[in-house]
Amino acid sequence: MTAWTLTGFGDEIDPDPAVQLAVLSALGARHIEVRSAWRTNVVDLSDEQLDALAGAINGRDMAVSAIASPVGKVDVTTEDGGELVRLRAAVAAAHRLGCRYIRIFSFYRPAEVTAAEIRDAVLTRMRAFADLAESADVVLVHENEKDIYGDVPQRVADIVESVGSPALRVAWDNANFVQVGVRPYDDGYALLRPHLEYLQVKDAVMATGEVVPAGHGDGQLVRTLTALRDDGYTGFASLEPHLASQHELGGFSGPAEFGRAARAFANLTTSIGVRLQ
Repeated sequence: MTAWTLTGFGDEIDPDPAVQLAVLSALGARHIEVRSAWRTNVVDLSDEQLDALAGAINGRDMAVSAIASPVGKVDVTTEDGGELVRLRAAVAAAHRLGCRYIRIFSFYRPAEVTAAEIRDAVLTRMRAFADLAESADVVLVHENEKDIYGDVPQRVADIVESVGSPALRVAWDNANFVQVGVRPYDDGYALLRPHLEYLQVKDAVMATGEVVPAGHGDGQLVRTLTALRDDGYTGFASLEPHLASQHELGGFSGPAEFGRAARAFANLTTSIGVRLQ
């Protein structure tokens, strides 16, 4: 039976890593994706906080699947090099917490500026990100966030293929595609599957953009997951439910709603013969 490794955004559960880890463990996960702890973003955690977080994770006999950094979630027309500084902080966190994946984004733009007009600036920065990742022996996974340059499949492919680095891959998010009018499987799967390295799990309703548990929206989750199974995907599946609230830097669910999202995803994977571990 095909097996995928279950993980999830700990701060979707609670600000306290102890609660994050306890809930994920109760749901059968042995990994956590770190976006923030104690209400502090992962790129802003002190050395002492990173040590404490590492101790808590090791104490649960768990591991970190990815650093869910905010790198690239800024306006590219005003970005002055600070994102490379934040990426270095994310790399330091990845090294301290023993993981190889770092999530990144490909920049916002002003409403009056087209995607084509920022392409060169985005690719220049993404190349610099990839260079740093290569030297640091980590892998960047680009998330298709709403309203960034790489929000639709064609521009996601443009980024990873133009940069052409083994250290820059794709984090696939069905719900985010739905929120920009994309049918994830129909419009993007074949194009992006060669670059897909990491799966983020949530769903959304096309008419409203509302985020819902996996399989309850228009994200073509069953078709996507079945195709991944058939293609031999064996990586992480990271729960990012956003069921209580959603904002520019992330979202929140709370323990109960996070559990509901986990059960919905488990129902889908069980139905297609994929085991979560």
